[in-house]
Amino acid sequence: MLTANTLERIFTFRDKETDIKLADPSPSFSPEAVLNFYAQTYPILTTASIEGPVINDDAVQYKFVSQIGTKG
Repeated sequence: MLTANTLERIFTFRDKETDIKLADPSPSFSPEAVLNFYAQTYPILTTASIEGPVINDDAVQYKFVSQIGTKG
């Protein structure tokens, strides 16, 4: 018998050489809505883009990549 499970969503970003894992505020939020939600707390995310989703270890992983400080 097959069972369907909802995979956990994991959101991460890198700030000053530190990887930060963010909790999923609501499963009904799109990844863009989650980014906007956390941009209020982490201003570095205001210019971030979203990489993913990547399924790894029974979780859907999204990475917020900041564009601040990059050239070219």
